[in-house]
Amino acid sequence: MTVTYTARVNVTGEGRNGGTVRSDDGLIDTTLAFPKELGGPGDATNPEQLFAAGWGACFLGALRRVAAQRKIRLTSTEITAEVTLTHGEDGEFGLSAVLSPVLGGVDQATAEELAAAAEQTCPYSKATRNNIPVTINALAA
Repeated sequence: MTVTYTARVNVTGEGRNGGTVRSDDGLIDTTLAFPKELGGPGDATNPEQLFAAGWGACFLGALRRVAAQRKIRLTSTEITAEVTLTHGEDGEFGLSAVLSPVLGGVDQATAEELAAAAEQTCPYSKATRNNIPVTINALAA
């Protein structure tokens, strides 16, 4: 396997509750906080938001790539990525996700087909496959 790119971040302090996240290139430099929904101040980002941002961006890139491979011209692309922190009856925390891409320039069937193909190629989707519940709701714009 050839390494294409490695992202490196350093997390310090209390992790998700008052910790800091810094990337080695300085482009990410932020504080973490519990969201208000978990009793926190909600005044900083959290791991679920960061994961949703990365996955959403990756999935959208995969969608554009599979469309280009199939010579399908998309007139617009956007995605809402939701990552939910869950708490099971066993007391353990987990994640679930909903990805909702909206694709312009295609019909509903094509939007769904492209989203299914992107789910097979997106590295985040591959990493989470069969590990967490994921729903994909593709829409044609």
